[in-house]
Amino acid sequence: MWLWKCICIVEKEIACKMKKRTKYIIAFFLLLFVEVIIAVYVHDSFIRPYGGDVLVVMVLYCLIRIWIPDCCRLLPLYIFLFAAGVELLQYCRLVQVLGVENNPFLRIVIGSVFDIKDIICYGVGCIILGIKEGSARRKH
Repeated sequence: MWLWKCICIVEKEIACKMKKRTKYIIAFFLLLFVEVIIAVYVHDSFIRPYGGDVLVVMVLYCLIRIWIPDCCRLLPLYIFLFAAGVELLQYCRLVQVLGVENNPFLRIVIGSVFDIKDIICYGVGCIILGIKEGSARRKH
């Protein structure tokens, strides 16, 4: 009898995690779609440079939460450190150091121009994620 109760509890936990994962999979693809639309079609001086940088940390957050569906209080901080680290590598001219400046895909993924405003945008995005993470923790 106790074994059956344990199995039921585990099944409920798995179902709950799958529901969360599905939510993050959908959010990931929607945000990624918005990022691509911004990159391809928006050529302004606000949405593309700033909105895209705020959204990119949210895309990373959703991608990670697919595999880690439970709340992780410090995840927004880890994502900010990663994004800021990538930006600092741009300052060190990583694209040129690796010799991939002629590869448009890698140049876009790694980035080739350091800008402190990008780090600020990553911070704004991560603050939004931290607020979301905090409110999710309070619900549980």
